[in-house]
Amino acid sequence: MRDNWYKSDLEKTRLDQAGVDESVVDAAVGAFILEAIAKHGHPTKVLCNKDPLTLKHGAYMTQLFPKSKWLFMIRDGRAVVHSVVTRKVTITGYQLDNPRQCLEKWNTVITNMDKQCQEIGPERCMVVYYEQLVLHPERWMTIILDFLDLPWDSSVLHHQDFINKKGDSGIRVSMKERSSDQIVKPINIEALTQWVGFYSQDVLNDMAEIAPMLSTFGYDPELNPPNYGQPDGQVVNNTNEVQKNKDFWEIRAKQLVAQMEKRD
Repeated sequence: MRDNWYKSDLEKTRLDQAGVDESVVDAAVGAFILEAIAKHGHPTKVLCNKDPLTLKHGAYMTQLFPKSKWLFMIRDGRAVVHSVVTRKVTITGYQLDNPRQCLEKWNTVITNMDKQCQEIGPERCMVVYYEQLVLHPERWMTIILDFLDLPWDSSVLHHQDFINKKGDSGIRVSMKERSSDQIVKPINIEALTQWVGFYSQDVLNDMAEIAPMLSTFGYDPELNPPNYGQPDGQVVNNTNEVQKNKDFWEIRAKQLVAQMEKRD
């Protein structure tokens, strides 16, 4: 809404003349965002928003919330688009029937987010690679919590134990969230390479030109399948457990959906 107002010089002039200058608009936007985040969960000292596209407005949001810190989560764009398309995640501007266009859109969005993170600065915006977080969760969660000035808690390595659990420690998830069937599982590497075999050969041949930010972030656009590194032992065990007990996890995901439907 704010962006739409300020795209028009006439609208901005009208607001200014009515006494609704930028300081008033910023206060209103900040209050709206704060209420939305603070009131949708249990009271807590630290508020968190995980919408990955929030960083598109990172520099402005940092002005509104001067104590905020940011995690710029980067994932292989080929895996991102595969997830968006196969899970039918509706995002404005993405043509889900056109993987090439989605990759180009990802490249544009991630370029802007990278610019925003650099503008915010490394003291308040830290880059985290999704693949490395999955492969080495304890190492990276230690780094992340230290960056956020939060104490270490081993529960961050066992998120699946808190899904829809009652009380302040429970993690409320939405049945509308496309990845809800995944988060019931312990940290595993299944999702890292599911995109392999998804793209047509012409898209693979043009990958470096379609999504140059892959190379910028250290991904080899020609390496298929990719090599993200070796997982920690516990992650290997988790992955083996998930693969050996597919029926169990499928039932667990259905139970989660049933819980959410009953709650809603």
